Amino acid sequence: MAQADSPSAHAEALERVRQFLAAGLQHATIATVNADGSPHQALTWCRLDGDTLVINSAAGRIWPANLRRDPRISVTLADGPRWIAIRGSVEVVDERASAQADIAAMARQYHADEPGRAEELIRDRFERQQRVSFRLSLTSSTFHFED
Repeated sequence: MAQADSPSAHAEALERVRQFLAAGLQHATIATVNADGSPHQALTWCRLDGDTLVINSAAGRIWPANLRRDPRISVTLADGPRWIAIRGSVEVVDERASAQADIAAMARQYHADEPGRAEELIRDRFERQQRVSFRLSLTSSTFHFED
């Protein structure tokens, strides 16, 4: 396992994270902290926006409530035996248009081979929901990876 400890190692690790995320679709396993201090994990879609990892949820779920209260998060992305863990703090994006644009982009990304299905999900499910996005800056996060 490698860890980025110095500024130059962090820059190199950030580039490896970008390449890993650009190489294909991975679902993110996220870990947040419940109000009682216990961990909570969930599997979710994610997308890379520049140097920011974006995740999105319908309002009312446990992990978004956790992140509103405590913005610390741990994210693991795996591709077989290769994996990356990212730890940091998220920024909450409540603005409806931004959150809807994020989930639409993710639907199109994860259903690229079924564009009609993506548009159906956007229209029939996501646009009817109150959505929230969380943005994790990779430039201020820490990384661990195995490849």
